[in-house]
Amino acid sequence: MTGPATRPVTAVLGPTNTGKTHLAIERMCGHSSGMIGFPLRLLAREVYDRVVEIKGPAQVALITGEEKILPRDARWFLCTAESMPLDRDLAFVGIDEAQLGADPERGHVFTDRLLRARGREETMILGSEALRPMIRALIPDAEIVNRPRFSTLSYAGARKISRLPRRSVIVAFSAEEVYAVAEMLRRLRGGAAVVMGALSPRTRNAQVAMFQSGEVDYLVATDAIGMGLNMDVAHVAFASLRKFDGHRQRRLTVAEMAQIAGRAGRHQRDGTFGALSETGPGAFTPEEILAIEEHRFPRLEHLHWREGEPSVASIDDLIADLEQRPLSPVLRAAPEAVDLAVLKRLAEEDGVRDRTRGAATVKRLWAACGLPDFRKLGVDPHTRFVARVHGYLSTGTGHVPHDWFAAEIARLDNVNGDVETIAGRIAGARSWAYIANRADWMAEPQLWAARTSALEERLSDALHDRLTQRFVDRRTTVLMRQLGGDAGALAVTVAEDGAVSVEDQSIGRLEGFHFVVAADARASDKRLLLAAAETRLGAERARRAAALATAPDGALALGTGERPEICWAGHPVAYLRPGPALTRPRIELVRALDCLDKADRDRIKARLVGWVAAQVARHAAAIAAVEAMARDPAATAALRVIAAALGTGAGLAARLPLGEAIEALVGTDRQRLRKAGIVIGALDLFDPRLLKPVAMRWRVALLAAQSGKALATLPPPGATVLARGAPGASAVMGFRAIGAQAVRIDLVERLARAAHDARAGKAPFTPDSALATSIGIAPATVDRLMGQLGFRAAPPEQGVPRWVWRGRPPRVKAVTAPRDNAFAVLAQITGRHG
Repeated sequence: MTGPATRPVTAVLGPTNTGKTHLAIERMCGHSSGMIGFPLRLLAREVYDRVVEIKGPAQVALITGEEKILPRDARWFLCTAESMPLDRDLAFVGIDEAQLGADPERGHVFTDRLLRARGREETMILGSEALRPMIRALIPDAEIVNRPRFSTLSYAGARKISRLPRRSVIVAFSAEEVYAVAEMLRRLRGGAAVVMGALSPRTRNAQVAMFQSGEVDYLVATDAIGMGLNMDVAHVAFASLRKFDGHRQRRLTVAEMAQIAGRAGRHQRDGTFGALSETGPGAFTPEEILAIEEHRFPRLEHLHWREGEPSVASIDDLIADLEQRPLSPVLRAAPEAVDLAVLKRLAEEDGVRDRTRGAATVKRLWAACGLPDFRKLGVDPHTRFVARVHGYLSTGTGHVPHDWFAAEIARLDNVNGDVETIAGRIAGARSWAYIANRADWMAEPQLWAARTSALEERLSDALHDRLTQRFVDRRTTVLMRQLGGDAGALAVTVAEDGAVSVEDQSIGRLEGFHFVVAADARASDKRLLLAAAETRLGAERARRAAALATAPDGALALGTGERPEICWAGHPVAYLRPGPALTRPRIELVRALDCLDKADRDRIKARLVGWVAAQVARHAAAIAAVEAMARDPAATAALRVIAAALGTGAGLAARLPLGEAIEALVGTDRQRLRKAGIVIGALDLFDPRLLKPVAMRWRVALLAAQSGKALATLPPPGATVLARGAPGASAVMGFRAIGAQAVRIDLVERLARAAHDARAGKAPFTPDSALATSIGIAPATVDRLMGQLGFRAAPPEQGVPRWVWRGRPPRVKAVTAPRDNAFAVLAQITGRHG
């Protein structure tokens, strides 16, 4: 495509956001054919998609190292600079970002295209204003057109990540720094999209789509963002102003700063730029700020050059041409690139020289050396890889063998792993895609190009998923977007099961009145989610407060936790605390109800107090009755002593310590106890109704509330006989320990009555064992029980045990007290005072 210098060349120069690329696309599409070379595969792909919409896929080609879409009738070509087919006769040729000719690593490619790539009818060179002197020196007849920026770019100062405005791009200069910034944004702002030059177009497009659609408000990118990628950016923040250029760590040039900062603003909408640090090496100097705002940058004084059409007569001729010095004073010899370094190493191998003895074989060797080091392995490892590829290309059929190619891409075909692992596989896949897209390197290039393309797509989708999982919290993004706005604008929904969602993003559950953050939220996110819930759930909590204040009895229940609590809809709403009496515990609302106003809390507390009173009256009436007797000054001392003991035991008391008080009872006392439901048994005093499961639960809850201790273990529902020491086998639960067993006290009373019914005076008798056997009482337990009831063993008759009544069981000295000092007696019995 070289030709006379009289062919029209136009250089369109200016800062970013001037529409240069858009102009080039329009001009190309206005010609019968055309080509544009871009600095990035991503950008070439983006413009390819735009031109396909205009011209249709049958006439548009995409040519990059790793991807070729080349329809038979293609007339418009979008390429990376390295992949431009200079042998085609096309009406229009454009070169984008031509100032990259000053880049030490790739500059010689752009300089070569600047000098040699020409369109039949028009050539357009796009670049920054800094390129002007180079155009004047190298292409004197070129028309230079200045394109002013459509909008204003201004410095907005340094801002912390937490204070960056929406639609911001944060630029970092290493993968580690990109990931660190993205992670911080995920924690503080809900997340960010990530764009790096190493991403495949598919992953990059998916990430950018999240940013463009507003799914995330921030994007973290490397300096590849400065190369014309089309995005709606309001602010560009620099995480750093230093980068590693392949040789050393250095500060960005003002032109590089401006190239990146210029992505802010779109068309006629102004943009801003700034840094994350106010001081130190990460801060802009006043001179840099002024230069960027006024688009005044140092002009380029030289471009890097390397012979674009070296001789391939021999390896030595090829190397000599690639190392020759430029003739123009504005051109400098390019630093040794990777391809030349690989060539020189391979040239030292005898086997390579033996297989490379003609122009065709030298050209093939040079093509193999052009295989990019996508994996960034370094010259030596990459040379070994190229040597193997060239070995296949220079022997046998001259093709890379299918079995090796297939095994290598199969090894990469794994979507498991983290971001770095999958990104590494994509880099490996790019090497194989490059090989597959060299039509003369594979026996079936189309088949293997399709295979590598499918592999890259799978890995790209997986990488997009990993990046999104790692750096995007959609839940936090939604909340951050809404928290600063109108409270009524946030769409908070509470499902029937209590699940709380904001714009279809689950943020947690409302358990009663307590908001529980979603289990998958990180610790750093919980404060934000709690704040959102507290701000937005007031109406739902008020509705629940009204429902609780009027809840029917069936909607309330004793809890099953360690502390005595009242539950509503399965969630604790209050605790039972020590009150003036066992049957009158104090009600303390759980802290989750502190979010309600005082009037609602008072109504709820009144409802719970009433409910507890009703439940006590229903299930523990005997306890309330004996508490009243113990406080009745008109009752006899004996009755008050017994009532106090029964009150302390929540309706249960052993008979033996109360023996003298029981004997001192008069007829009316016994009648009052009987009316209250109290049975004066042979060994215990109790109300049988208190041994039922529901009543037992209330007894345990009231005792725990009064003592401030945890709930005692309940016996299994319906249990009558337990092993001694088993859970629930205690006197508090209404069980009497007898030998190795514990028997419920009402059954003990039934056995006592059966024994007395069976005896005839003081003659020996044999009690009916059917009852004891039916409820599981062991013979040894029966023997001990008979002794406690006042019987002694008589000589057996035909091996059958017999018993003789010996009178009431032995007494222990019971406490006595004057009639008017019943509570003093109670103090002696129980050890409680006051």
